[in-house]
Amino acid sequence: MRTDSSPGTLPAREHLPAGDAGTPVLDVVIPVYNEEKDLQPCVLRLHEHLRRTFPYAFRITIADNASTDTTPLVSRRLEAEIPEVRAFRLEQKGRGRALRTVWSASDAPVLAYMDVDLSTDLNALLPLVAPLISGHSDLAIGSRLARSSRVVRGPKREFISRAYNLILRGSLHARFSDAQCGFKAIRRDVAQVLLPLVEDTGWFFDTEMLVIAERAGLRIHEVPVDWIDDPNSTVHIVKTATEDLKGVWRVGKALAGGSLPLDRITRPFGDDPRDREIQDVPKGLARQLVGFCVVGGLSTLFYLVLYSAFRQFSGSQIANALALLVSAVANTAANRRLTFGVRGRGGAVRHQAQGLVVFGIGLALTSGSLAALGAASSDPAHSTELAVLIAANLAATVLRFLLFRAWVFPDRGDDQPRSTVVAAHTPSSPACSTQRLPQQPSTQQPSTQQPYAPLPQRPAANQYAPPPYAPTPYTPASPYDTTEFRAGEAAEQRSWKDATVRLQPVRPTDTDPRNS
Repeated sequence: MRTDSSPGTLPAREHLPAGDAGTPVLDVVIPVYNEEKDLQPCVLRLHEHLRRTFPYAFRITIADNASTDTTPLVSRRLEAEIPEVRAFRLEQKGRGRALRTVWSASDAPVLAYMDVDLSTDLNALLPLVAPLISGHSDLAIGSRLARSSRVVRGPKREFISRAYNLILRGSLHARFSDAQCGFKAIRRDVAQVLLPLVEDTGWFFDTEMLVIAERAGLRIHEVPVDWIDDPNSTVHIVKTATEDLKGVWRVGKALAGGSLPLDRITRPFGDDPRDREIQDVPKGLARQLVGFCVVGGLSTLFYLVLYSAFRQFSGSQIANALALLVSAVANTAANRRLTFGVRGRGGAVRHQAQGLVVFGIGLALTSGSLAALGAASSDPAHSTELAVLIAANLAATVLRFLLFRAWVFPDRGDDQPRSTVVAAHTPSSPACSTQRLPQQPSTQQPSTQQPYAPLPQRPAANQYAPPPYAPTPYTPASPYDTTEFRAGEAAEQRSWKDATVRLQPVRPTDTDPRNS
């Protein structure tokens, strides 16, 4: 998995302003491979729908994945005839590669994509992107599995889709309902942070992006869609399912091993109510209590098992001390990671030493209880000993939690300056251009970010502003009159050095270390 650095805390989500400017608000990408028959009807229908219903300026981008038919010619013709249409060509296949390449270069604040067959009813497009424009959500997906969705497709595809989403829920604990619906959108500032972490270049790209976003605490909005399956779809179901399962295994392994730097996509956006300062309310108390109770219950069972084992060859006091010592070390380690969220080895020895002090208090309580039981009865039953120990441990547990919270694992926010809430929506804007951009030096310093310019209202019918960028002159290198765009090949090799078109780094404040 990629572990590149990222800008860190994302800016506060805000409603995108409407105004007069040359940048489209929405960039809809249509990835295609050998779609010479369906491409033109799709683009014309989508363009007409957006022109009639979308209240902002928009762009439609055709991302050609190394097609071998006349798809590139159709793309160029549509680009020449319709001002809002742009055509990119990549020399390698892969839907994920196409989306990452075009999204990384786009200057629109909201990025979307849909399949060329237009299986999804276009009436869902505005509800899909509206939460992103308003600042409510970070990503949006169409769902064919929502209760209010109306879907027409065969039982085979229905079974595969539901089985795949059950696998995601069981293995990766995903909470979104439909990972594979070809109808998604994302805010560009979020894409700049997420895209470097997504490794897949094929059909699993969507799932990987959603899982990482969800684990990072980003908000995913789901829109029920009306869907009519395309019986002529060229997707190879068995091959795609196999690659998806491999992707599930890879992402699950990365999440379990901690190789995904999710902490660099830090949650607060500055608008999360859980991050606000509220007087006299202990931070995370409820969650810590639940975690401590779970760890405490398991530790108590572990302690009782150890006590029963040690009691076979030693007295009650020695067995109690040994069992409590071993279980206390395990209890401190578990509470450190699971209850109080302390990661890494830093301070682990100090925490264990403080935990042993807390252990000493528990030992005094339990040993005193056993001594009192011995004074009351010369030969108490084993069950009586266990009952006394459980009662003493309950008292020690309450004291242990208070000491852990106040002394061993105090709120780290009290020792560090509070992060300032970011109120401005200020990600930088990589240019969406087919021109060759200058290579960024590897020692580039973060530049001062500028806020978005006011965004435009949709112009009146048949009145379009000139294109915000112009394609470079094309040198014929293939039988098709298309712009050569080989960033996909470079992405596969994890290097941008061989790309025909150089893009600005996905992250606005850093360069890709792979260019070094």
